[in-house]
Amino acid sequence: MDPGEGGSPAAPSTSVAAPGADADTREDAGKQVVVILVGPPGSGKSTFAEAVMAGAAAAGRPWARVCQDTIGKGKAGTKIQCLKAAADALKEGKSVLIDRCNLEREQRSDFVKLGCTVQADVHAVFLDLPAKVCISRSVSRTSHEGNVQGGMAAMVVNRMLKNKQAPLLTEGFSRITFCTDDDDIKKAVDMYSALGPSHSLASGVFGQKSKGPVQTGIMKFLKKADTSSVNKSSGTMVTSSERKTGQQNTTLKQENLEAGGACSMQVEKKLDNLKEKGEQSKERVSSDTSLCTLAFPSISTADFQFDLEKASEVIVDAATDFVQKHDNVRLVLVDLSQKSRILSLVKDKAAKKSFDSSRFFTFVGDITQLHSKGGLQCNVIANAANWRLKPGGGGVNAAIFNAAGEALQHATKECADTLRPGNSVAVPLPSTSPLHQQEGVTHVIHVLGPNMNPMRPDCLKNDYTKGCNVLREAYNSVFENFASIARSYPGKQNDETSSRKSASGVISPNDSKTKREGIDDSERTKKCKLLPSILTSQQHHERKGTNTLSYHDNSMGSSDAPNQAREEDNKKNGGVTNKTWGSWAQSLYEVAMHPEKYKNADSILEISDEFVVLKDLYPKAKRHVLVISRTDGLDSLADVKKVHLPLLRSLHSAGLKWAHKFLEEDASLTFRLGYHSVPSMRQLHLHVISQDFNSPSLKNKKHWNSFTSAFFLDSVDVMDDVDQHGSATINPDEKLLAMELRCHRCRSAHPNIPKLKSHIGACKSPFPSHLLKKDKLLSVSTGRTGCS
Repeated sequence: MDPGEGGSPAAPSTSVAAPGADADTREDAGKQVVVILVGPPGSGKSTFAEAVMAGAAAAGRPWARVCQDTIGKGKAGTKIQCLKAAADALKEGKSVLIDRCNLEREQRSDFVKLGCTVQADVHAVFLDLPAKVCISRSVSRTSHEGNVQGGMAAMVVNRMLKNKQAPLLTEGFSRITFCTDDDDIKKAVDMYSALGPSHSLASGVFGQKSKGPVQTGIMKFLKKADTSSVNKSSGTMVTSSERKTGQQNTTLKQENLEAGGACSMQVEKKLDNLKEKGEQSKERVSSDTSLCTLAFPSISTADFQFDLEKASEVIVDAATDFVQKHDNVRLVLVDLSQKSRILSLVKDKAAKKSFDSSRFFTFVGDITQLHSKGGLQCNVIANAANWRLKPGGGGVNAAIFNAAGEALQHATKECADTLRPGNSVAVPLPSTSPLHQQEGVTHVIHVLGPNMNPMRPDCLKNDYTKGCNVLREAYNSVFENFASIARSYPGKQNDETSSRKSASGVISPNDSKTKREGIDDSERTKKCKLLPSILTSQQHHERKGTNTLSYHDNSMGSSDAPNQAREEDNKKNGGVTNKTWGSWAQSLYEVAMHPEKYKNADSILEISDEFVVLKDLYPKAKRHVLVISRTDGLDSLADVKKVHLPLLRSLHSAGLKWAHKFLEEDASLTFRLGYHSVPSMRQLHLHVISQDFNSPSLKNKKHWNSFTSAFFLDSVDVMDDVDQHGSATINPDEKLLAMELRCHRCRSAHPNIPKLKSHIGACKSPFPSHLLKKDKLLSVSTGRTGCS
């Protein structure tokens, strides 16, 4: 097994007879486990699964075996059937053993995603037995469930092994166990059989063994220095000059002897260089502990399929520019594989730049175990997140969420709900998080880069001009957030850096802070959810004048105090506490406070003293506009009191007016006016949305349920509540957003959005009775309804 293909090796767990006594088994909240068995026919997957289930009764954890060879009523079935059976078992509270070959990452990915979706621990058990053993077993067996036996078995096993891909932590596994013989398999069976309902297994890679010595000529070895699994686990640098030299000394001398003593002087010289550079490398990693360090993965180059050459150029330009402008910070590009091409490209390009290489370098290791496994202390790590900021999906995102635990999920939800390409959001990591406690990570910066994968949302279709710009914005956003965090660390501030002026071409901390808060950064404004790119560079500079500073001081700059005061009021009143708004979520607030700056934008429909009306740039129906309050301090319905009732009526009347305008253009439409219980954007705003829901921007359950469940509060009900009780009755339960997809008219259930949309287009059922009361729906037949 090539050590470069796995995660950080560790000693296998061998003593599991008494769960809780073993260092590898710990008390936990009782998570379910999805164990994905990996191995060719004859490796013993079915025997493993049956043995675990037979021995698990005493431990009390319920298991279900999902076997593709028998899934079709005792006959071989499909992967889809296996996924459904696994999902059903997980719903019943069982842990699951996936009994199929799973030798390729693509074959495993859907099962990994399923486990991550339900927040189960996802493990891989790789039965990596010698090929001759698997073939011998397969050929000699009879009555096999999948009929892989006899003479054809050898051909099947050989074909599968040609495409074998060892499981990696970056796929989304929290634990990988390698079994290379029957003794390893027995230990793994005993371990899972003894796993009680309140126990979980430690994360990491266990039982991985390196290959035997490679017999290669001495000159070839000097060109391609091999790296052992011990080297991998320590998180060493990418370049050969930055690898540990103790093991290489022995290997080089051995190779020299095998070569008959040839080139001995070259070998000794090479050893000296390796030793010297290795010591320098070790110094670089362990020294400079006073530097605040950001570890970040390559963004968009994995699942989003961004060109590696172009990505490496953006990384080097952005990183070197950043470290030259900021003191007392350090950037580390991390990848799990020693053979990573992106690390190699970045290293080569960075070598041509003039900068302090101890403050930006590449590193091989698990980004969630840099301190414990690699000796590299990183205060902040960046996460290549998905747009929903949810766990799962495999790769770095799944690994970080898994390592940080539920604390990161809750903290992320407090900061932002979604993310747009080119943006990032910094999330303080609670001290209760395992990643904080074990690795010293205090912040995670979620970032979303550009997508070139047609199977993923917002594909740019190989438009690398736009893609490189978005990727550059993404890295700059991460580095700006990191700079803000670094300044909060004791001893990390630097007066000289702080006094630099923007006029010199260097970003000062004040400028960076202003940009992060969305005050004067036109680039951020371009990416905001509801605003197009409408600021010219001239306007951008104008906004840095006295008016902008006054606005900053009076509003954004002091927003923490009002937010805290409102939080205290809400807690006293039993209401919903205000969330911390990410910079991207401030765009509606910016428009509401300074609409004159956007009056020429196509998206702005109306501006008054009380409100602004604008189109939603990601409409969820044919017609979808927002009526935004201009009253400062009203972030959402949770802030509304009885004194705001006249304002609510004004917003409602404006919404009615625009709905009638749209009805004059298309009489077939029906409109509904309302508010989200917990909005994703700051500043109170009323949705005016047609009920056809015919829009490509409506893509998932969250979109649908946010407008068709109790999460959406009708404007007339909100006004009645405020009038009678002094505040709105809010339903903040976000489980409403995860409900099954049901037609908003006939309430029939549908498996996915495309089928739901197809049904809606043909559904003629009347709307539910509760929507037919109090003029909650507006159409040509209802006539004009006012608001008193």
